[in-house]
Amino acid sequence: MAYNREPRIHPVPMSALRPTQITVGMREVKAKRKAWREHPDRKKADFLGKHMIPVVWGPKEDYYVVDHHHLSLALHQEGVKVIATTIMADLRRLPRDAFWIYMDNRGWLHPFDARGRRRSYEDVPKYIWDLDDDPYRSLAGELRLSGGFAKDTTPFSEFLWADFLRRRIKPKLLDVDFPQALVRALKLAKGPEADFLPGWCGPIVG
Repeated sequence: MAYNREPRIHPVPMSALRPTQITVGMREVKAKRKAWREHPDRKKADFLGKHMIPVVWGPKEDYYVVDHHHLSLALHQEGVKVIATTIMADLRRLPRDAFWIYMDNRGWLHPFDARGRRRSYEDVPKYIWDLDDDPYRSLAGELRLSGGFAKDTTPFSEFLWADFLRRRIKPKLLDVDFPQALVRALKLAKGPEADFLPGWCGPIVG
């Protein structure tokens, strides 16, 4: 995602972060946890300073995460208690119902569950650590890292790819043979059926 960011350097407790989506890809969270553990201790503070979490300041002084949910969850699971944030908008004055509608229409909200079904605003978890696992979001993340599609500024672009893959790759294959599911995903990503998706970089037909 691309934003105009106003840095807010003071630390925010992890418990004050509110998700704006229902799921993450837990394989990606696990990879980020591993990368954090391998980061030299003397450089971890610098890393946090360079990876501020973009948030919207919302009702009841809470901070609603609009990107980097995977990193936020990984850092929480690794014991990080506070995080630096970047304020995208100050919406504290909005009533909660108007706040959710605004967030939805700005593309700052993704209330879809692990089966790709849209849910109510009330179903969005209250805390980062309550995010659910969507294996197809993990597959979409691995697909991008493998060159299946390019990083794109479209909000929640990986979830659009996840839903595309969800309709074409059976859950059983994802469960028992993730590498083979990725091979299948790479083939699908280069085909014409995927050409409407953000970051598509399939073969160019002359």
